[in-house]
Amino acid sequence: MKIFQQQIQLSRRRRGFHLITSEVLQALPQISEIKIGICQVFIQHTSASLTINENADPTVRQDFEMYFNKAVPENDPDYVHDDEGPDDMPAHLKAAMLGSSVNIPIRNGRFALGTWQGIYLCEHRNYGGSRSLMITAWGE
Repeated sequence: MKIFQQQIQLSRRRRGFHLITSEVLQALPQISEIKIGICQVFIQHTSASLTINENADPTVRQDFEMYFNKAVPENDPDYVHDDEGPDDMPAHLKAAMLGSSVNIPIRNGRFALGTWQGIYLCEHRNYGGSRSLMITAWGE
Protein backbone atom coordinates (compact mmCIF):
# COMPACT_ATOMS: atom_id res chain seq x y z
CA MET A 1 0.00 0.00 0.00
CA LYS A 2 1.25 3.43 -0.96
CA ILE A 3 -0.02 6.60 0.71
CA PHE A 4 0.76 10.13 -0.47
CA GLN A 5 -0.45 13.44 0.94
CA GLN A 6 0.03 17.06 -0.01
CA GLN A 7 -1.48 20.32 1.19
CA ILE A 8 -1.79 23.06 -1.42
CA GLN A 9 -2.94 26.68 -1.51
CA LEU A 10 -5.17 27.63 -4.40
CA SER A 11 -4.91 31.21 -5.51
CA ARG A 12 -7.81 33.52 -4.76
CA ARG A 13 -10.65 33.18 -7.23
CA ARG A 14 -13.73 35.20 -7.89
CA ARG A 15 -17.06 33.87 -6.69
CA GLY A 16 -18.22 30.98 -8.84
CA PHE A 17 -17.38 27.45 -9.89
CA HIS A 18 -13.81 26.78 -11.08
CA LEU A 19 -12.17 23.69 -12.56
CA ILE A 20 -9.14 22.65 -10.48
CA THR A 21 -8.49 19.08 -11.69
CA SER A 22 -5.13 19.94 -13.26
CA GLU A 23 -3.95 21.77 -10.11
CA VAL A 24 -4.79 18.74 -7.98
CA LEU A 25 -2.91 16.41 -10.33
CA GLN A 26 0.12 18.73 -10.46
CA ALA A 27 0.23 18.88 -6.66
CA LEU A 28 0.42 15.10 -6.25
CA PRO A 29 2.33 13.57 -9.19
CA GLN A 30 2.79 10.37 -7.14
CA ILE A 31 -0.72 9.41 -8.26
CA SER A 32 1.04 7.96 -11.32
CA GLU A 33 2.57 5.30 -9.03
CA ILE A 34 -0.82 3.91 -7.98
CA LYS A 35 -2.40 1.16 -10.12
CA ILE A 36 -5.63 0.87 -8.11
CA GLY A 37 -6.61 3.36 -5.43
CA ILE A 38 -8.49 6.42 -4.26
CA CYS A 39 -7.71 10.12 -4.07
CA GLN A 40 -9.53 12.29 -1.57
CA VAL A 41 -9.49 16.05 -2.02
CA PHE A 42 -10.61 17.95 1.10
CA ILE A 43 -11.11 21.72 1.38
CA GLN A 44 -10.15 23.24 4.74
CA HIS A 45 -12.78 25.99 4.69
CA THR A 46 -16.46 26.42 5.58
CA SER A 47 -17.52 28.94 2.94
CA ALA A 48 -16.23 27.14 -0.17
CA SER A 49 -16.82 23.59 -1.32
CA LEU A 50 -15.85 20.90 -3.81
CA THR A 51 -17.85 18.86 -6.29
CA ILE A 52 -17.36 16.87 -9.48
CA ASN A 53 -19.29 17.79 -12.60
CA GLU A 54 -19.12 18.86 -16.27
CA ASN A 55 -15.64 19.92 -17.38
CA ALA A 56 -16.23 20.88 -21.02
CA ASP A 57 -18.92 23.55 -21.28
CA PRO A 58 -18.31 26.63 -19.07
CA THR A 59 -22.02 27.52 -19.16
CA VAL A 60 -22.64 24.62 -16.77
CA ARG A 61 -20.53 26.42 -14.16
CA GLN A 62 -22.44 29.66 -14.82
CA ASP A 63 -25.73 27.81 -14.31
CA PHE A 64 -24.45 26.29 -11.06
CA GLU A 65 -23.75 29.80 -9.74
CA MET A 66 -27.17 31.05 -10.88
CA TYR A 67 -28.98 28.10 -9.29
CA PHE A 68 -27.25 28.31 -5.91
CA ASN A 69 -27.79 32.08 -5.75
CA LYS A 70 -31.52 31.52 -6.27
CA ALA A 71 -31.68 28.59 -3.86
CA VAL A 72 -29.73 30.35 -1.08
CA PRO A 73 -30.26 34.11 -1.45
CA GLU A 74 -28.25 36.80 0.27
CA ASN A 75 -29.75 39.39 2.64
CA ASP A 76 -32.33 37.02 4.12
CA PRO A 77 -33.55 38.86 7.24
CA ASP A 78 -33.80 35.54 9.10
CA TYR A 79 -30.02 34.95 9.03
CA VAL A 80 -28.44 35.56 12.43
CA HIS A 81 -24.83 34.97 11.31
CA ASP A 82 -24.08 38.01 9.17
CA ASP A 83 -21.05 39.68 10.79
CA GLU A 84 -18.87 39.14 7.71
CA GLY A 85 -21.37 40.46 5.18
CA PRO A 86 -24.46 39.38 3.26
CA ASP A 87 -22.63 36.57 1.42
CA ASP A 88 -21.31 34.92 4.62
CA MET A 89 -24.20 32.74 5.82
CA PRO A 90 -25.30 31.84 2.28
CA ALA A 91 -21.72 30.70 1.63
CA HIS A 92 -21.82 28.37 4.64
CA LEU A 93 -25.16 26.93 3.53
CA LYS A 94 -23.98 26.38 -0.05
CA ALA A 95 -20.81 24.70 1.22
CA ALA A 96 -22.89 22.40 3.44
CA MET A 97 -25.08 21.46 0.48
CA LEU A 98 -22.16 20.58 -1.80
CA GLY A 99 -19.67 19.19 0.71
CA SER A 100 -16.07 19.56 1.75
CA SER A 101 -14.49 16.63 -0.09
CA VAL A 102 -14.56 14.50 -3.21
CA ASN A 103 -13.21 11.00 -3.75
CA ILE A 104 -11.84 10.00 -7.15
CA PRO A 105 -10.90 6.45 -8.11
CA ILE A 106 -7.38 5.94 -9.42
CA ARG A 107 -6.77 3.37 -12.14
CA ASN A 108 -3.40 2.75 -13.79
CA GLY A 109 -1.87 5.92 -12.37
CA ARG A 110 -4.65 8.25 -13.53
CA PHE A 111 -7.91 9.65 -12.23
CA ALA A 112 -10.76 7.41 -13.37
CA LEU A 113 -13.10 10.33 -13.99
CA GLY A 114 -15.80 10.14 -16.64
CA THR A 115 -15.19 11.69 -20.04
CA TRP A 116 -16.82 15.01 -19.12
CA GLN A 117 -15.99 15.18 -15.40
CA GLY A 118 -13.74 17.57 -13.53
CA ILE A 119 -13.19 18.75 -9.96
CA TYR A 120 -14.76 22.11 -9.12
CA LEU A 121 -13.70 24.56 -6.47
CA CYS A 122 -16.99 26.20 -5.54
CA GLU A 123 -16.18 29.67 -4.24
CA HIS A 124 -19.22 31.02 -2.43
CA ARG A 125 -17.77 34.28 -1.06
CA ASN A 126 -17.31 37.52 -2.95
CA TYR A 127 -13.86 37.90 -1.38
CA GLY A 128 -12.97 34.42 -0.21
CA GLY A 129 -9.20 34.60 -0.45
CA SER A 130 -6.87 31.70 -1.14
CA ARG A 131 -8.14 28.21 -0.30
CA SER A 132 -6.28 25.29 1.27
CA LEU A 133 -6.74 21.75 0.03
CA MET A 134 -5.50 18.53 1.60
CA ILE A 135 -4.99 15.90 -1.08
CA THR A 136 -4.50 12.28 -0.02
CA ALA A 137 -4.03 9.36 -2.39
CA TRP A 138 -3.64 5.72 -1.46
CA GLY A 139 -3.59 2.38 -3.18
CA GLU A 140 -1.44 -0.29 -4.68
